[in-house]
Amino acid sequence: KKPEVSGVMAKADINPKSIHHAKKWSDDVENLYRFQQAGYRDEVEYKQVKQVDMVECWPETGFVKKLQRRDNTFYYYDKQRECEDKEVPKVKVYVY
Repeated sequence: KKPEVSGVMAKADINPKSIHHAKKWSDDVENLYRFQQAGYRDEVEYKQVKQVDMVECWPETGFVKKLQRRDNTFYYYDKQRECEDKEVPKVKVYVY
């Protein structure tokens, strides 16, 4: 069974209804930070652009392990938190 996001992805381009900035760190904010570092809004946009069903994550933490940028270079991430407190307010949270 595919993750729920892929069902939504069938609709060409999904645009967020609203956006706000993260106020405190969480696992979700950590992963958004990683997607945004690699040049994507979030997992939804990454899966649309790269045409993939799964994003590689660390089994221990669930954090994103590696992402492919639009220019096809790869970003590799640690198991541990990488988004520092001072970076948290820069993370954009999209609402669909």
